[in-house]
Amino acid sequence: MKYKVLVVEPIHEEGLRVLREKGYEVVVATDIARDELLEMIGKFEVLIVRGRTKVDKEVIDAGRRLRLICRAGVGLDNIDVDYARRKGVEVINTPEATSIAVAELVFGLLLCLYRRIYDAVRGMKEGVWLKRKLSGFELYGKTMGIIGLGRIGSEVAKRAKAFGMHVIGYRRHRLLETAKRLGIEPAKSIDYLLERSDIVSLHVPLTKETYHMIGERELRIMKPTAVLINTSRGAVVDTKALLRALREGWISGAALDVLEHEPPKESWEWELVRLPNVVVTPHIGAQTIEAQRRVSLELAHKIISLLEG
Repeated sequence: MKYKVLVVEPIHEEGLRVLREKGYEVVVATDIARDELLEMIGKFEVLIVRGRTKVDKEVIDAGRRLRLICRAGVGLDNIDVDYARRKGVEVINTPEATSIAVAELVFGLLLCLYRRIYDAVRGMKEGVWLKRKLSGFELYGKTMGIIGLGRIGSEVAKRAKAFGMHVIGYRRHRLLETAKRLGIEPAKSIDYLLERSDIVSLHVPLTKETYHMIGERELRIMKPTAVLINTSRGAVVDTKALLRALREGWISGAALDVLEHEPPKESWEWELVRLPNVVVTPHIGAQTIEAQRRVSLELAHKIISLLEG
């Protein structure tokens, strides 16, 4: 059977080449509007998306021939997974492919914040020599608390140890086993981790349970010298509470690759972005050439395996 694949967000060409070589008809429509998607989707067995396209009940119902919804990346919060599976449509993603890229960005953001690299670079470009005004902090000897010890959280833990940091980790399942494997301290609770960490890094999916899991209460538990790093999903943090925490000095700083609205649309979100003790990037955690190549190849091989057994 010649399967038809609809790609509505950009992915690396190499995975698409693999699908075409298997005889699949691959249609790339990355500028597609929602009404066009609803009109087209009924002709395809496979839909490939990233994080922008909302695959809700309406889209799934319109996909009369759909067998697979494929997320090129990790998070599935833009897909109604339960409804898809009730309709007999399998949902897959590529959690392994981007772990290294996101873990490396965590330390890029952290070093930018701790060593004030952004201020230093901006000063030089503006012709200002700021050497005496840019004292920072070392990572060595600091305690990093990692909430979520899946693939990405585990990669972060490995790199934190390489910097000579003490690492405390928390996850809901298999915590002791994971902590032992990584050689880190298991946290008795999230509060225990928050109270003791100089840096808190979040690596959890966005679910009903994790929505705003870091709010006013949790931010007040953290050290006043602590920084928060979020490269998971924006809504894991109550961003309004974070803005207040940073303005009022409950914590020292934040490094964010994700926001509740992407791009920001509320005035208070832009206020957060512009704070001097905040480093923000536009959700680039997985945006490396290597990671995107791995995503596309992993997705292609999963599609072939599931459709052809």
